[in-house]
Amino acid sequence: MSNHLNRFYGAVSALAGHGNIKQRLMVAFEDHLTLIEVDDVPIAVKQSFADLRQMMSGVDPLNGEGRIRATVRKMSVFEADECAQKMIDLYTEIIRFEDQTQESFPLRLGDQPLLPPFLVKSG
Repeated sequence: MSNHLNRFYGAVSALAGHGNIKQRLMVAFEDHLTLIEVDDVPIAVKQSFADLRQMMSGVDPLNGEGRIRATVRKMSVFEADECAQKMIDLYTEIIRFEDQTQESFPLRLGDQPLLPPFLVKSG
């Protein structure tokens, strides 16, 4: 599993944890996704990830708080829910991408010889 997939898994796990949606959203993004650069994710999700980063950092911070905390503080519960859903959607898309890039193995062995031909004794 790639590092960015691990980070998205951590973010989704944080979203499923305890606390209100805004607290969980801040933890998910700050602790797991802030270090991922847009160029680090698969091409298929780059724009969606860039949009999420913009949604999570659009407000200028006040009194020493971070940009993400300021942005989430200003969000409605509906907007926070949208961001959480976007994180989950990105995670599922990255899983699909990872699955497509892995080597596929036969589901049944019945169609495959169990031993390579050179190991089978000729009669």
